Amino acid sequence: MVKTWLVKRSPLRILENALQGGLGKGNIAVLASRKGIGKTACLVHIALDRLFQDKPIIHVSYASRVDYIITWYEDIFKEIMKNRDAKAAAEIHDDLIRNRVIMNFKQDAARTERVLQSIEAMITAGKFAADTIIVDGYDFAAGTPEDLRKFREFAGKLGLELWFSASLRGEEPILDSKGFPLVLRPFLDEISVLITMVSRNDLVRLSLIKNKDAPAPGELPLKLDPRTLLIAE
Repeated sequence: MVKTWLVKRSPLRILENALQGGLGKGNIAVLASRKGIGKTACLVHIALDRLFQDKPIIHVSYASRVDYIITWYEDIFKEIMKNRDAKAAAEIHDDLIRNRVIMNFKQDAARTERVLQSIEAMITAGKFAADTIIVDGYDFAAGTPEDLRKFREFAGKLGLELWFSASLRGEEPILDSKGFPLVLRPFLDEISVLITMVSRNDLVRLSLIKNKDAPAPGELPLKLDPRTLLIAE
């Protein structure tokens, strides 16, 4: 009952509606911003939304440590469940842990094929029926469009949604005249949905820059509060 209410009331329904029903299987979405803006928090929100729907997720981290990923999940879950029945929260938390797998790789050491083989083994041999994969910390500046194409083809083969984060670095401008991050331009053929994030007036604003084959509306009525880490309308 509590999980159903959380899913129904989640501001992520606004994003889902903007995407005409969601990202869709076989597609890649990228959340792009400067470092420290809140990409990981947004990805964890998306993962928790799936977990509240009893849908398993795999969180792939290219960071050197995974303990901070677990901390993100714990902190955001506590904020979402604040002022709710402690027993119900504990039961939901146990369900989330059972339905979440975190995998860690070093991008300069693990070829994309190896990463995809590990994910596929978890889903098939491990019978972990995830249909949403979170990919956090992937360095697009060090990657290639061919690698992202392999991710997209893999998503299509297994019927997965893939959500990436992209850190934007370097001197201004980091965006072109259409709002596309310059570092991502070589990858745009493989990216179905592109969302940029900027900090303004003490809130993080989200803009939908690419929306599959549909017109992109630009800034969304979604904001990330950096104090609570929660996405709000």
